[in-house]
Amino acid sequence: MTNLPPSPSMPPAGRPSQTPQPAGSQRVARLGDRLVLGIARHWVAFFGIVLFLYVGVPMLAPIFMHLGWNGPARAIYLIYSPACHQLPDRSYFLFGEQRVYTLEELEAADVLPGVGLLERRHFIGDEALGWKTALCQRDVAIYGSMILAGIVFVLLRGRLGKLSLPLFVLFVVPIAVDGLSQLFGLRTSNWWLRTLTGALFGAGVVWLVYPYLQDSMDDIRANIEKKYGW
Repeated sequence: MTNLPPSPSMPPAGRPSQTPQPAGSQRVARLGDRLVLGIARHWVAFFGIVLFLYVGVPMLAPIFMHLGWNGPARAIYLIYSPACHQLPDRSYFLFGEQRVYTLEELEAADVLPGVGLLERRHFIGDEALGWKTALCQRDVAIYGSMILAGIVFVLLRGRLGKLSLPLFVLFVVPIAVDGLSQLFGLRTSNWWLRTLTGALFGAGVVWLVYPYLQDSMDDIRANIEKKYGW
């Protein structure tokens, strides 16, 4: 029996049918890969910008209050309230007599509506004392140190080893002791301890996580560059 050549509409035996991708879909896929490649190449800068915006916007709240833009300022306080307790005795103040106030100083000034946590957090400041930031001292230190640690990571990239979990505990213990001891009323912390322990924790997070993210981003970048010969 004579073997007939395969029909043009049928793929040869053993070879899967390949449907050509529409030109529009190819452009979209290529654009998506370029976007992913850009993030993979500059992910530290991308994270740094996000962190800068996250910690920078709360600084606008006291500036807006000082300028009399109460609506935008209170909107920032409201937006950040689920992420931070915003207690005035644990926050920085701008445009006032001092940058920080203790609970005793605020009580002596007779500005707090009550001594409970919920009552205290509603006080945002006044023209004499200044206006508090929408993030507390510890949060500002955590995210601010992550930005700085990210810059150090870029400068030392390839020469900075991975941080082990046991060593990471050393960055966590100070903030845990300082925060929990104050939470349970065993002692009262102060602004510089909150700042120091927050900064240590933020730097530790970067040192622990960023090297592994770098490995993943390097793999993504290598695959896309190989795919297109870039």
